[in-house]
Amino acid sequence: MSGYDDVITKLDDAARLALEVPQFDKESKLSLADAYGIQSASIARRLARGERRVGVKMGFTSRAKMVQMGLSDVIWGRLTDAMYFEEGTDVPRSRFVHPRVEPELAFLLKKPLGGKVAGVEALAAVEAIAPALEIIDSRYRDFKFTLPEVIADNASSSGFVVGGWHAPDQDFSNLGLVMCIDGRAVQIGSTAALLGDPLRSLVAAARVAAAAGEPLQAGWIVLAGGATPAEWIHPGQHISLRMQGLGSVGFQMV
Repeated sequence: MSGYDDVITKLDDAARLALEVPQFDKESKLSLADAYGIQSASIARRLARGERRVGVKMGFTSRAKMVQMGLSDVIWGRLTDAMYFEEGTDVPRSRFVHPRVEPELAFLLKKPLGGKVAGVEALAAVEAIAPALEIIDSRYRDFKFTLPEVIADNASSSGFVVGGWHAPDQDFSNLGLVMCIDGRAVQIGSTAALLGDPLRSLVAAARVAAAAGEPLQAGWIVLAGGATPAEWIHPGQHISLRMQGLGSVGFQMV
């Protein structure tokens, strides 16, 4: 992406080496289109090193958050296989700069999905659903950033853990959930926080991914967005999520 090579290199190195970097757009002058261009080019460097695209993560899927940030739409990032951690595994703190965690509903697709689709069409493309935990990590120094900077930094997406998959034949629009750290409940919420229904987040994912020339593919995972505020996490902590009807998922940060 011409004109932003230095930014792309710095953000890629920051994610790869878990380094803090200074802000590059403190006045928020960068267009969102250019911010996504930087994100795309940064992820392309990862793919060139052998990583593989495995899906999409959605962000700002709360209406209140959109209004707060002055947005009329969600934001999104790209997932690669290097960001995936097995359920129950040890996740090294050294992989991150400012790690936080949030509870998510994950979709596994059984066929491609792209463009403007209806909810019923999106649901027909879903193979399974599962509880998930996303580790988000802004690489910017002092945890200060603007909206374009967040988007350029892959919407802060850094890692994810997915629980057991279940058939999508149950109503998942309003599933209660509890996220715990070391067995203590730190966030209680519902999947209804995701645009009122997580399926709407999948519909949005199909639209934005196709608009970027990267329609959702069979086998991809779509993280529907944080269902509660994120929590800071530290070495030695065990993080778990229990979701109504879908069981639990967890990991240990070491």
